Amino acid sequence: VRLAAAGDAAAFRTLFTRHKGDVSRLVYRMLNAPSDLEDVVQEVFVQVFRSLKDFRGQAKFTTWLHRVTVNVVLMHRRSARSRPVLTEELPGELVPDAGQTLPDEDVERRDRMRAFQRLLARLADKKRVVFVLHELEGMSPSEISEVVGAPVLTVRTRLFYARRELEEMLAE
Repeated sequence: VRLAAAGDAAAFRTLFTRHKGDVSRLVYRMLNAPSDLEDVVQEVFVQVFRSLKDFRGQAKFTTWLHRVTVNVVLMHRRSARSRPVLTEELPGELVPDAGQTLPDEDVERRDRMRAFQRLLARLADKKRVVFVLHELEGMSPSEISEVVGAPVLTVRTRLFYARRELEEMLAE
């Protein structure tokens, strides 16, 4: 991180290679717009490149990277509200293929995933971010607190309401 912040291109390339998969997964889960995935991931790393000199090391690099990712996704979502969604197709490289799944089971699984993505998209941004980071990324409330810049109690409250809203939507 220090070398990349000092302008070492090889060090930044290593950071990019090491963290691109995690950033892509988080962007995909938060964005629900596979067609924009690569553009948003690229924008995340552009922001990381621009802001790396400001990283003070008070938190883990991955926590800081999650915060940058969340901020870029939220900015993208705000600007995308006026644009139409052209496709809901899942990118093939992000959907693991067990090799033994029957075609009809795979279709059902993809349908369930798309339906859940649509439910997630209906949550308010703050609740969705907390839910995705906790339930899908496996982060603790204290880690999420650092990423979103909110107290742990606020994170837990948002998580509670996100779960409750999702349960109500599932009941519909």
